[in-house]
Amino acid sequence: MKSKRKKIKAKGPENRTKKCSPESKEVIIARVMEFIEPLCEAEGMELVHVEYQRERGGKILRLYVDKPGGITLDDCANISRQSGDLLDVNLENIGPYSLEVSSPGPDRPLGKKPDFERFKGRVAKIKTAQIVEGKKKFTGVLQGISGGMVKLLVDDKTVDIPLREISKAHLVNYRPEPGAVKV
Repeated sequence: MKSKRKKIKAKGPENRTKKCSPESKEVIIARVMEFIEPLCEAEGMELVHVEYQRERGGKILRLYVDKPGGITLDDCANISRQSGDLLDVNLENIGPYSLEVSSPGPDRPLGKKPDFERFKGRVAKIKTAQIVEGKKKFTGVLQGISGGMVKLLVDDKTVDIPLREISKAHLVNYRPEPGAVKV
């Protein structure tokens, strides 16, 4: 579900929107989670993941939500409406962006520490910011998390990946059991 959030800005070089640095993206994502997580919980849903990035059509703020039995279009529209209002009031000065609310789909993002334990036994793809054991991209079976290290079974060998080094992680072809989402 897409909705355009319009911000009015004055013309001129002094008022141009600055390009988002990775640090400011992290701050924006943290603030979005702070406001939207309680909303999702109140609606019986889970805020799975938040993305904020520049794409071809401009900046996109994408919320992935889920609930037992799956998400409907009405669920997405409801969260989009309520989120849009909350974010318009609480996120000032980020410039224009499009808000999208979606189900996580079969390549469900892994963004929270408990996700790596919760989806133990599932196939995942993980990208790291720094080289770990000679590479930055891994595909294997999640073995959980311990002491800040995500354990991934790759070719019959357990690889310990520091959680802080993970830049992106998602499940591969995930099909939840009905009622499997814990909120």
